[in-house]
Amino acid sequence: MSEHPHADAQAHDNHEGIAKYIYVFIALCILTGASFFTYSDAWPFHDQPKIGWAFMMAVSCTKAMLVVLFFMHVKYEANWKYVLTVPAAFMSVFLVLALVPDIGRRGDWVSEERKQHMAEPRAEATSADHQAASPAPDGDGEAAH
Repeated sequence: MSEHPHADAQAHDNHEGIAKYIYVFIALCILTGASFFTYSDAWPFHDQPKIGWAFMMAVSCTKAMLVVLFFMHVKYEANWKYVLTVPAAFMSVFLVLALVPDIGRRGDWVSEERKQHMAEPRAEATSADHQAASPAPDGDGEAAH
């Protein structure tokens, strides 16, 4: 037994702390792989992009939560952290709910003059269509005419 009993406990805590950070790092790597999975041919929802977006948002929020909790040491803070985070979370949800309908319906109440100058929504073009529409650059970096 050591002369300083606290030194053994501190060394034990440091070892567990490093392992914890390695586990969080591995989890972040796996979640990053899950994000890239949405772009692979094995992703079953290519025809439904909103499912992919929702999945990517869930993965991103999970990664952000892990970083904040462990690398920013918020997990080990006192309970006052809820006084700061819970009202901010409610405010952010309220702000999103207030702005989404406004932005989503922004073209419903515009004047005829503005409608004439608004950009038209375009159909999603495939990469082959995009490459065929744009001329290939020649050796100088300019488009061939």
